[in-house]
Amino acid sequence: MERCSRCHRLLLLVPLVLGLSAVPAWAGAPPVDVLRALRFPSLPDGVRRARGICPADVAYRVSRPAQLSAPTRQLFPGGFPKDFSLLTAVRTRPGLQAPLLTLYSAQGVRQLGLELGRPFRFLYEDQTGRPRPPAQPVFRGLSLADGKWHRVAVAVKGQSVTLIVDCKKRVTRPLPRSARPLLDTHGVIIFGARILDEEVFEGDIQELVIVPGVQAAYESCEQKELECEGAWRERPQKQHSHRAQRSPKQQPPRLHRPQNQEPQRQVRELGEPQTTAYPREGRYPYTSPPPLH
Repeated sequence: MERCSRCHRLLLLVPLVLGLSAVPAWAGAPPVDVLRALRFPSLPDGVRRARGICPADVAYRVSRPAQLSAPTRQLFPGGFPKDFSLLTAVRTRPGLQAPLLTLYSAQGVRQLGLELGRPFRFLYEDQTGRPRPPAQPVFRGLSLADGKWHRVAVAVKGQSVTLIVDCKKRVTRPLPRSARPLLDTHGVIIFGARILDEEVFEGDIQELVIVPGVQAAYESCEQKELECEGAWRERPQKQHSHRAQRSPKQQPPRLHRPQNQEPQRQVRELGEPQTTAYPREGRYPYTSPPPLH
């Protein structure tokens, strides 16, 4: 009787052990600061410091010669998260139509991409090739290539993707991917360009962070504001004897925040990446960084 009781207890533990072993490696992973991982603070070729949204903010101006890439596994050693937030603060050259970030598989398949301009495009392709090109989400009527600063948050969860621009515009599109989507991390991640493509990013960028889960995309509007304390102008206007009465400062609208949110984790400190090193030959079809025209 005692032996049967012990067997019963062991059987009760089996589902718990199996559940723990099924937890993905990226679960609980910290945010990934893409700019730091690609060594923006060390100012590689084609990158220089610029003034950010607020006087105390540091941004980076990217020009055409810049070639910024790193092995994806270096940024996501535990795998790419299934549901995630992508946060950025960016100001592009007016009229620009170019990628901001592109993630390639070991076979050279473009799995993830964010393209600025008109229209705004979010590209995603999992291990099964879904969603197919006709079903790729397109955000028409939105253009960020106007020479102004914009805060952009992208939330990917389940079968949909939500775009939040400047905490004012919020648009959701279907993302018909597989039930258990995977992105290959044995390839390469490239900033501001695509392989063998002449379109490249030109402009300023202050932030580019990828966070597991979607709560960070919604919390970003509560933690940051486009307007800075002590407003400043790059080119002060002439002073007049009678100043126009200023209207009270408008606060950005608060977006709905999902329940059961976890506190924001600290950004993981990444080591010095090899920005021009690609995975070993045989795992990635390119043995040297491709030219970006």
